[in-house]
Amino acid sequence: MRKFLEGLYTGSGVLAGVFLILIAALSLAQICGRVFGFDAYSFDDFAGFCMAASSFLGLAHTYRRDEHIRVSMLVDRLTGGKRRTLEMLCLAASAYLVGYFTWYAADMALTSYQINDVSQGLVAVPLWLPQSGMATGLFIMTIAMLDDLVTVLAGGTPSYIVAEKSKHIAMSENI
Repeated sequence: MRKFLEGLYTGSGVLAGVFLILIAALSLAQICGRVFGFDAYSFDDFAGFCMAASSFLGLAHTYRRDEHIRVSMLVDRLTGGKRRTLEMLCLAASAYLVGYFTWYAADMALTSYQINDVSQGLVAVPLWLPQSGMATGLFIMTIAMLDDLVTVLAGGTPSYIVAEKSKHIAMSENI
């Protein structure tokens, strides 16, 4: 199961990177279009859709590697059981909030599909397509947060602390 989850988080991060490359390619195509006189209709819309997909699909990958901004002023001041309890509460609240956001993002994508909602650009794109990238990224982020919550409940160390310690070790080896 661990291997599957790590593959899911890495795959999501790779997909986020693919969408970043698509943004660059679309931007380059628009620039070339201006230089060589061809119209790149709705490329900015497509780049925006790619940006949304990249942002949300990259959430879990970034979270698992301790690259998100965490405000841990209170948690860092505690030790032992109090820290562990607060860590569990923070993870539970975060998983709930991200899960709540996931539910409504998926509902929005499903509703867009059901009513055939399309974008307003020159090229009418079914809105469920870019919205599903957002919902998928949030779903994977919910899984990552629940993964850490279960790990902490079982007495383990959450991924972001493991990643943080790994960074400190790597930095000290480079000095």
